[in-house]
Amino acid sequence: MTTRRDLLRAGVGLSLAYPFMASAQSPTEADEMARFITALPKAEYHVHLEGTLEAEMKLALAKRNGLDLPYADVAAMKQSYKYHDLPSFLKIYYSGMSVLLKEQDFYDLAHAYLAMAASQNILYAEMFFDPQEHLKRGFAMAAVIGGITRAREDAKRQFGIRSQLILCFVRDLSADSAMAALDAALPMKQYLVGVGLDSDEKDNPPGKFAAHFAKARAAGLKVTVHCDVNQKDILEHLRQAIVDLHVDRIDHGGNILQSPELIAIARQRNMPFTVCPIFSGRITGPDGPIDVVRGMLDQGLNVTINSDDPAYMSSKYLRDVLIDTQAQSRLTKRELIRIQRNAFNAAWISNEDRQPYLDRLDAFARKWDAAG
Repeated sequence: MTTRRDLLRAGVGLSLAYPFMASAQSPTEADEMARFITALPKAEYHVHLEGTLEAEMKLALAKRNGLDLPYADVAAMKQSYKYHDLPSFLKIYYSGMSVLLKEQDFYDLAHAYLAMAASQNILYAEMFFDPQEHLKRGFAMAAVIGGITRAREDAKRQFGIRSQLILCFVRDLSADSAMAALDAALPMKQYLVGVGLDSDEKDNPPGKFAAHFAKARAAGLKVTVHCDVNQKDILEHLRQAIVDLHVDRIDHGGNILQSPELIAIARQRNMPFTVCPIFSGRITGPDGPIDVVRGMLDQGLNVTINSDDPAYMSSKYLRDVLIDTQAQSRLTKRELIRIQRNAFNAAWISNEDRQPYLDRLDAFARKWDAAG
């Protein structure tokens, strides 16, 4: 009997194999899954700190910094969060950063996210930040990294959550601007774990930043690259990132399901993918949308699930993203355990530091009869 997995491994029938599926769970099953996901030990790798800037904090920071925002209240601000594609989202996202003017603002931003993450049983997180957007406003790199680092240290002591920081290059700014940001950050490289690449992908391929990645690697940093779904030249961008640049992780990356060759390479290397189902959970197929999480799982790819920019995505942090994705992609408890095992294995930490997380996950799986 030919299964859907057989079809996918053969690189055929994608649009028929994984249409975007609606949930068929009963209320009782949904409640049980929500309890399971709430208690599940979690890790997160694709969350932009500036994308956790909730409307309430944005208004408070504006008031503290003497700024006037064109919104009467929180509801009016959230009503303005309307976007239909990546460029329209980024316009809202970058404008929101204008309230971040002091080191304490970055502390408050990072501390609020880490407190929220810890409350959702996220044990470990690696967070993105976009320093070029702050440097061009005259902000010092030391103040940005300093505020975030203090928050990380306090959150670890207060909540037990461990975290690390990834410097993202804004790909639609110049390569020189990105290199200046990297040079400004390298004296503080002990506070970073890696570099990434985000923002508008159109005509900004990963290869544009080959020299930046090489310099970062020479300094001991890891490399990850955004390959958002359904972008111009997306398969070429994936090829450059995976084959030419040999990155350590791919952020989003759902369109890899359209390339059996790249699937085989990624599977052989066990490359992690940090999928964000709210923003990039579907790719466009000839017969309709294709579910990325389900497709990646059944292809044997190393998929993790993340929240991305929760403040601009209905304030859905990882727990709620997992609940929605479980229903939409019809994930079993064992698949959810597998996804979190992928996540802890994807962490840029030593095996000695990793093992306690895996042990805790295994104990949880046994308790919920979800081992195997």
